[in-house]
Amino acid sequence: MWYWLLKHVLVGPVLRLLGRPEIEGLHHVPADGPVIIAANHLAVVDSLYLCLVVDRPVTFLAKQEYFTAGGWRGRLNRFVMNATGQVPVDRTGGTAGSDSLTAAARILESGGIWGIHPEGTRSPDGRIYRGRTGVIRVAMQTGAPVIPVVLSGTDRVNSRHRRFLRPAKVRISFGRPRYFLPADQGGVRRATDELMADLVQRSGRPYVDCYATTFKAA
Repeated sequence: MWYWLLKHVLVGPVLRLLGRPEIEGLHHVPADGPVIIAANHLAVVDSLYLCLVVDRPVTFLAKQEYFTAGGWRGRLNRFVMNATGQVPVDRTGGTAGSDSLTAAARILESGGIWGIHPEGTRSPDGRIYRGRTGVIRVAMQTGAPVIPVVLSGTDRVNSRHRRFLRPAKVRISFGRPRYFLPADQGGVRRATDELMADLVQRSGRPYVDCYATTFKAA
């Protein structure tokens, strides 16, 4: 109930007013069954806009800190995460990677939509960075189709240099579903690179062949 209340009453109308989202290719998202939505990552509100425009609930794996942080902002994050059914994942332990993939597989095996940003973190400069292979590994394991999604304008609505949201045009483009065969486990890296190349081609943004976290650390 909270998911739909936040989407249609409490948060969604504000996002629509600020971003006036222009949507392309939404028909590629099936009406039922497991599906993976893989999008580039420009801003914190990316996941909110994806939940806003997709007719079905979209579940993301959220870092554990969103569920445990203190203060009013921490309580607000915890409420939103729990209310919308997002799944907490501990990214610090030695099994963090496998635990995340197991959680994602459960979402898909229950017939849900798993949303993921393959870059792993927000782009520091708007370019598209090397993708993590988890999205392809889960797609091969579950047989779920992967729908590449290009977001633009969310970084202007939710700039990392500004404290508050501001109006800016948001565009969201859904591509054709891509399928990955379990037998091609040796081609996980290649398939991930092809997925990122799809995002690069459709977005017109430059590609950086290193992880965004590595670039920011450097």
